[in-house]
Amino acid sequence: VQLQASGGGLVQAGGSLRLSCAASGRTLSRYVMAWFRQAPGKEREFAAVISRSGNSVDYADSVKGRFTISRDNAKNTVSLQMATLKPEDTAVYYCAAALFYGTVEPYYGYWGQGTQVTVSS
Repeated sequence: VQLQASGGGLVQAGGSLRLSCAASGRTLSRYVMAWFRQAPGKEREFAAVISRSGNSVDYADSVKGRFTISRDNAKNTVSLQMATLKPEDTAVYYCAAALFYGTVEPYYGYWGQGTQVTVSS
């Protein structure tokens, strides 16, 4: 499956942004989907995951209550709605696909190219 992330940009602290990940090549419903992020000078970290059906989701503590992951299997897309953004949310955000549910990178064999999110203070 090929993944294409989009929707990043520059936003002020407290603002909102919605990221999208479009899949092609294979039906998205086959995969668990997640968002990871990598801030400047830091390792990539888990942000959110959603099960194949969308019935199960998990979030990193740092984004819980502010970010919402969702999917539309009919449209082959996954989204990350980000609210109450903070400067520390500044990062490149990656969507990823896996065959098994998990929050660590080794589970994920397919990655999008990343989209930059910058939150100004």
